[in-house]
Amino acid sequence: MSRTSQPDPELTHRLTRRGMLGVAAGATAAALLGAAATPAPAATGTADKASGRGRPVLPPGRLGIQLYSLRDKVSTLGFAPVFAELEKYGYDEVEFAGYTQGSAGPITLAQLKRLARNHGLNPIGSHVGYYSDDPNAYTFAQNLTKVLDDAQALGLKHIGTASGPFRYGSTVDAWKRAAEEFNTYGAAAKARGMKFYQHNHSEEFSFATDNPKVRLYDVLLKETDPDLVFLEMDIYWAYSGQFRFSKRPDGTPAPFEPLNYVLRQPHRYPLFHVKDGVSDPANTYGYRMTDVGDGDIDYQKFISAVTRLRGERLAHHWQAEHDQPTESFTFARRSSAHLHSLREKC
Repeated sequence: MSRTSQPDPELTHRLTRRGMLGVAAGATAAALLGAAATPAPAATGTADKASGRGRPVLPPGRLGIQLYSLRDKVSTLGFAPVFAELEKYGYDEVEFAGYTQGSAGPITLAQLKRLARNHGLNPIGSHVGYYSDDPNAYTFAQNLTKVLDDAQALGLKHIGTASGPFRYGSTVDAWKRAAEEFNTYGAAAKARGMKFYQHNHSEEFSFATDNPKVRLYDVLLKETDPDLVFLEMDIYWAYSGQFRFSKRPDGTPAPFEPLNYVLRQPHRYPLFHVKDGVSDPANTYGYRMTDVGDGDIDYQKFISAVTRLRGERLAHHWQAEHDQPTESFTFARRSSAHLHSLREKC
């Protein structure tokens, strides 16, 4: 999508992502919604250009990519050529959005795990649907055991969903009910040595319909067990949420800073989506998505703030992503180059 906006990028993301979820033909009718508010600071550099001297902002071995960004290449070329390119670009990890290759032919989980490791890529996580009306769907609600079996077979340390907790609505009690289910999934994942996580969009930072003083994301944090349920902050959508929801429905101010959520509870955020956007107040979402390094989100500041916390430098995983890249290999290469170029300020 580079610097041209979609009519509704969040809706486009929710709908197209469904085609990537699941192991085989399982339908995943999940409501992929939600995330954060107020525009982020200006970016410190552009892709392929060094940002100065000093310690690299990006911790060693912690750069990944969400394979949803490369779905066109996976479906036409298969995983092997894609992983070979990612290895060349300096990626360390991959996060799955489905385990099939589409038209590129079948592959087993054992083959997929081996292929990733052969290219020096650590399978770090995967997105699976939250729920569906189809009882046979490949979702946490309908097929929890199968979802965890597959994640375990791949050696994943994290297994999560990009679906918002909107299954029962947007009231406080609806989110408490969803939080109870997330706690159940988290307990089941923990029993297998994995962490269950939820990935936000911008709607999670909206307000409860029955209590407009309450931000729904705060309900999720409060009602989920911090030892069982973790968060993958999509930083782009969090700042989009900041733009959209820094005022309550009655117009009263309700400012928040996405980074502060992480700094208050860094252990709850093992994963991040590093996605960039050009600030555009005329756009419904406040930004136009672009390649990492070409936008206005200050990743030097954000990543440094998290990794400078005591004991946190290697505690997080940073996954580059673009929902609709103009050319997906170019996006992957340039995003890696930019993130590796960032240096902490002396």
